[in-house]
Amino acid sequence: MAATPFELAGRRVFVAGHRGMVGSALVRRLSGERCQVLVAPRAELDLLDRHAVDAWFDRARPDAVFLAAAKVGGILANSSYPYEFIHENLAIALNVIDAAHRFGVAKLLFLGSSCIYPKLAPQPITEESLLTGPLEPTNEPYAIAKIAGLKLVESLRRGHGSDFISVMPTNLYGPGDNYDPEASHVVAALIRRFHEAKLRNDPQVVVWGTGTPRREFLHVDDLADASVHLMKVYSGACALNIGTGEDVTIAEFARQVAATVGYRGRIVFDAEKPDGTPRKLLDVSKLAALGWRARIALPEGLRLAYASFRAEHPEIGRAPAVRA
Repeated sequence: MAATPFELAGRRVFVAGHRGMVGSALVRRLSGERCQVLVAPRAELDLLDRHAVDAWFDRARPDAVFLAAAKVGGILANSSYPYEFIHENLAIALNVIDAAHRFGVAKLLFLGSSCIYPKLAPQPITEESLLTGPLEPTNEPYAIAKIAGLKLVESLRRGHGSDFISVMPTNLYGPGDNYDPEASHVVAALIRRFHEAKLRNDPQVVVWGTGTPRREFLHVDDLADASVHLMKVYSGACALNIGTGEDVTIAEFARQVAATVGYRGRIVFDAEKPDGTPRKLLDVSKLAALGWRARIALPEGLRLAYASFRAEHPEIGRAPAVRA
């Protein structure tokens, strides 16, 4: 599984999607690697435009690429815009991976997602579970696009010997998350919801679903550290899981978020709303065998995430909203 270490020092390293939660965490982590970090704002480079991507790679000539750019969102966004999720993520993967291949990038790491696994995969989910059953319907278009990206990487390894690798992170949270109520994932959605409820002194907060599904949560700075570690030490066709190896129920998690925010009202679960996958816990034994484990425990991670939310969005907490 491991190969000769791929040193980042002295190399030109492109982080695609550097303004997103994952990309910005990678930029922070790479600051200690003595490499030249390359970024390209959307105004300078549209990753959906194949010709623009080719021109940028021809000009910049990166040695390594972290492909963190993606269109992401929660259950509501995925259900509302399925075409946009499959189209944009397919285009980004194809354009960047193909350009990296044709312009001589030495190593690329593609960031997939744990949602690519079957909805009812045996738990904890091993890497071998990929494509062994139906996907969760609410995010199937996004998952299919991510699977296509993994297969592009795998096919280039097999057909051209490219040292490109893929990883599959679990549910992420932390600085730079998207707190839009219409597009956020569960962690950001609950942080904002409990924060606003605290400001308004709401007697209760409604959480989608039954509260029984189990989820694993990884701080984005841990993901960045794991990705850099794997870029250095791993070379293989298997797309590796990145997670903590621990999970909690959504009900337990909601209570932890409420405690972190300081909300003291009731938590009510709306069983009429979708739960999504019943459980999603990743088997991280392959990652552990390569010398990496998560370091940021959930209570500390939530404290850091809430502090980041308040710093990044002061307008949300300026004054309590007027209740009708």
